[in-house]
Amino acid sequence: MSAITSERPVHSPEFRRRRALNWLTLGFTYASMYMGRYNLSFANKSLSDTYGWDKTQIGSIITIALTIYGVSALFNGPIADRIGGRKAMLIGVFGAVVFNIAFGLGAYIGFLGTGNVLIGYFASAWALNMYFQSYSALALIKVNSGWFHVRERGVFSAIFGSMIQSGRALIFFVGGIAVTFLPWQWVFFIPAGVMALMGVLTYFFVRDNPEDTGHPSFDTADASSGDTDKVNMAYLAKKVFTNPVTLTIAFAEFCTGFVRHGFEQWFPRYMQEAQHLPLDSGVFQKGAMSVVIAGIVGAFAAGTISDWVFKSRRPPVAFVGYVLQIVSLAVIWMAPSLELIIGAFVLNSFAISMVHSMLSGTASMDFGGKKAAASATGMFDGMQYIGGAAVGIGMGWMLESFGWGIWGPSMIGFSFIGLVLMLKLWNAVPKGRGGH
Repeated sequence: MSAITSERPVHSPEFRRRRALNWLTLGFTYASMYMGRYNLSFANKSLSDTYGWDKTQIGSIITIALTIYGVSALFNGPIADRIGGRKAMLIGVFGAVVFNIAFGLGAYIGFLGTGNVLIGYFASAWALNMYFQSYSALALIKVNSGWFHVRERGVFSAIFGSMIQSGRALIFFVGGIAVTFLPWQWVFFIPAGVMALMGVLTYFFVRDNPEDTGHPSFDTADASSGDTDKVNMAYLAKKVFTNPVTLTIAFAEFCTGFVRHGFEQWFPRYMQEAQHLPLDSGVFQKGAMSVVIAGIVGAFAAGTISDWVFKSRRPPVAFVGYVLQIVSLAVIWMAPSLELIIGAFVLNSFAISMVHSMLSGTASMDFGGKKAAASATGMFDGMQYIGGAAVGIGMGWMLESFGWGIWGPSMIGFSFIGLVLMLKLWNAVPKGRGGH
């Protein structure tokens, strides 16, 4: 494949201001959806305490929801490529509002008992939330693919990564306090309110393309460059679903999903049970915020290194991320001390963010091109969540059967597979018909 052009586009101040309004609104909307996605991990133990469910039963809710997300992203990507990212984001955010509220309302239907009927209600509500959540990443990347040149995307993906992490920061802060001082359902009601506000702002301020705001479009130099073909399923199949590069990235993201969700879905409960730390303790709050900050730094490091060191190649940076995952998970496995474990959590968050921002966040735009960016994102993000589905009931069963000592080593092999796949794609860059 040919190298990416080194020329960076020069934009007018008016264009930059309008683009900033677009991506700031879109980024914070996506961040609010993170609040409504990772809040379940903070209610994990409260649900067990309230209803007497073991880790396997809680894990079944996680597995069903992540599977729905993964499969839905695969199908919703082509839909977003056809209807546009703005509409897709609006569908996603307001659907997530409805089903976060629905999950919280489960607190008031205890008359159904604590058995399979009640678990079925919660699993259904959370699965439907994750269906609508699946629109978020592919909608965001679909919009941004028309506003950013390939040589700008690494750095701007880093900015977006930090904005997304702000959603995690809010739920880490709010979630720990809410489950301590409020009934657990407020961990779902509060994010629903934030998402509703951001959905309204998205409706008023976000537009799909520069030309929708009166600015001229420009050649983004991605895989759609010079491409005049009509976007239909045959086009998407050729560009995304049968491309060896995108298929390899998708398999790597499956591995990422096991590690990412194995860590993020269970680490609050690990700190409660294995380290005996309440979620409102100073040590946990500082550790959780350090994890979030590490994710922000990881996104910035990945984007900057990719654009300025590796000439906008994404796989080498993801390779480094996988190496760091292996190191941090090995430390968690050995569990030498609480201080080192927290340090490993921070490093793992940094590494996961590097990989995620490069593959789902940036490579999807590059190799899908602006015409198929949502489909590429849907495949990458979908495979990540399908990989993550195993950490629900599967991880719950392992932890119930073998204890927390199995947690770290269960994820290492998947990081190693991802590392090998990035070596295979080391020099891969997008190539459009325009010769870029």
